[in-house]
Amino acid sequence: MSTDGSAVAVVHEDGKWRCSLLAEELIDDLDGVITALRRVSATGAVFAMIAVDDEFFVIVRPIPGGASLLLSDATAGLDYDIAADVLDLLQVPIPEEDDEDDDEPWPEGELGLLADLGVPEEQMSLIVAEDDLFPDEQLQMIAESCGFADQYAAVVDAD
Repeated sequence: MSTDGSAVAVVHEDGKWRCSLLAEELIDDLDGVITALRRVSATGAVFAMIAVDDEFFVIVRPIPGGASLLLSDATAGLDYDIAADVLDLLQVPIPEEDDEDDDEPWPEGELGLLADLGVPEEQMSLIVAEDDLFPDEQLQMIAESCGFADQYAAVVDAD
């Protein structure tokens, strides 16, 4: 089964934003995303925003000794390798099948991972809770808050 979506690398350096599309196969490959981001030479922030199948999103930000991660829906760990890998790296057990029937999906990870770039934890929490939006729309809101909405849209729309 192939996974639809987009994986975008975002770089903030010298007060400017750059967005570029990551290889399509990285949508399913957390280790590959982390490796690709570590290869980006930048003195500023580097992170990836991954929208998966209209179901959930993942934000990956390399930090010394690992990665800061946010998974918008922990129940996605039941069906998607990248979500299961995020939960594994966070040392959070994959939800049980019967948890999936609970009222609402829930996020796992660091809600404040982009706080220094314009998205405080409280705002990220509100964006994640917008369950009537698709993941790419949620990521667009994050891009708007940080100040790279145009660059993000141009890359995703060109895909």
